[in-house]
Amino acid sequence: MSLLSKYKDVLLILFSTSLYFVFAYFLERTEFNKLLFLWFSLFGCFYLLIKSKNISTSTLIGLVILFRLIFLFAIPNLSQDFYRFIWDGRMILKGLNPYLSIPQSFIQQGIQPISEAYNLYNGMGEMNASHYTNYPPINQLCFLIAALFASKSVFGSIIILRIIIILADIGILYYGKKLLQILNLPVKNIFWYALNPFIIIEMTGNLHFEPVMLFFLICSLYQLNQQKWTFAAILLACSISVKLIPLLFLPLFYQWFIKKEQKWLIGIQKLSLFYIITLAALIISFLPFYSSEFIKNYSDSVGLWFKKFEFNASFYYIFREIGYLFRGWNEIEIIGKITPFLTITFVLIVSFFRNNKSMIQLITALLFGLCFYYFTTTTVHPWYLATPLILSIFTKYRFPVIWSIVIIFSYQAYENNPWKENLWFVAIEYILLYGFLIYELRKKGPFIKLLNNQSSEL
Repeated sequence: MSLLSKYKDVLLILFSTSLYFVFAYFLERTEFNKLLFLWFSLFGCFYLLIKSKNISTSTLIGLVILFRLIFLFAIPNLSQDFYRFIWDGRMILKGLNPYLSIPQSFIQQGIQPISEAYNLYNGMGEMNASHYTNYPPINQLCFLIAALFASKSVFGSIIILRIIIILADIGILYYGKKLLQILNLPVKNIFWYALNPFIIIEMTGNLHFEPVMLFFLICSLYQLNQQKWTFAAILLACSISVKLIPLLFLPLFYQWFIKKEQKWLIGIQKLSLFYIITLAALIISFLPFYSSEFIKNYSDSVGLWFKKFEFNASFYYIFREIGYLFRGWNEIEIIGKITPFLTITFVLIVSFFRNNKSMIQLITALLFGLCFYYFTTTTVHPWYLATPLILSIFTKYRFPVIWSIVIIFSYQAYENNPWKENLWFVAIEYILLYGFLIYELRKKGPFIKLLNNQSSEL
């Protein structure tokens, strides 16, 4: 055995550690070539570590924590959203409702409602600062915790926010492993999420709160599988109260409760109570912020994602170009209204006409329902992929892993100042993604099985 073979895993760990350190402390998002090198090198190491037969599960768990701790004192370098997180948290600490005002209005009047107001305003950017916040209440609670421990230090707030995200990922690791064991799936699957460089960089490194949302979601699915559906409903509400996206999943629980072996009426009663508890718990989480202006401000803010914002889209960009060709202008407002309708239609078809009675079948339905939305929406930021990635580890599908790799091409837009997308890079991303998706669908059965599957393994 050669020396290189003997110490291959050690060298991979040392090399990965070095790459993460460089990524965290010596990278600007405008350095696209450097970003590509670090990204693909990390994914190469990640794959070899996952596939290594000499690395134990406990060692992999240690690496999950180690690689995240490297980023502990780093300033996020791929996203500036954290400035708005800190702003919202300090607003709440001051007794001010973050849903009722925009940062720009204070700055224009020369008012500093919180400490480091100008610094936070400049950091978040004019676009973010000119809109009402769209982060739900439990997300805001995380921001408040950061404000409680570091009300006058941006750096201190970053550390607190990062610790919360790391703890959430550890929770996902724990409950994800338990759910995999119950479903008789390889426990090592959890590392396709937990050790994935995309997750480490985008979530821990750049402070996106998908892990908190996913912690509650995975816990909810675990409790549901244990037949503790009341507790599962509360946890699902918590997940929605971090990020609204799990609202899309609600129809897909229909067949979980309406099973052939049960009386239809009993199933309907349980399903209804599941929905009532979920929505009631969600509403309760919003009550501390409720006012006459709140609903309008919040709905307007969420609506922007369908009517104004566009980034790294798939089919939407094709439809946009058709609009330019025939109408001469951007049809985003029309297309943005159609997308939710198409998504809801697809989700309802999968809910009622596909076999979703086992947990693996249910999670597969969640995965494809969400991906259909991402394939048709106007905006797909990289961190959105955390949800399909974690769902995929409980299924036979791995196309979200491929997506987590090729999503890096979307960052080419930030090579330009002001940022501007090169659609050739977007095309490369989606060609590779759809190519692998088609391969998996053909390999694992015709597409029709997705809609009407009788296999308990899908």
